[in-house]
Amino acid sequence: MTIGTGLVTVGILVQMSGVTHRVAEERSLALHREVARKLRERPELLEQARDRVRGWLESGSVSRFWAEAWQETLSATLDEVIARITDSSEHARALRQSSPFAGVLEPRERWEILRRLRKDSVSP
Repeated sequence: MTIGTGLVTVGILVQMSGVTHRVAEERSLALHREVARKLRERPELLEQARDRVRGWLESGSVSRFWAEAWQETLSATLDEVIARITDSSEHARALRQSSPFAGVLEPRERWEILRRLRKDSVSP
């Protein structure tokens, strides 16, 4: 009886973890879509992100693997960068977990996006 309960509990935790991870990925993609919009309006933000990645590489504050992946991504044209940061591929999802675009969105913009996502996830 105890073994069965443990298995059910593990199954529920795995399922809950999957939902939480999916929601986090949806949030990250939505935030980066807004970053993409801002990049179109203010292309100089791309150079700021490049500077941040150079800082990561110098300080070692972010895994070298991901810092180099961002360096490669940001070396592309603006349109290519926008396509990459809003891509739904597994690589893009992983890349967005350590984004050099932190601070591009104002807190109010960020809250609005997250509020809209919560509202959409509750709607039938």
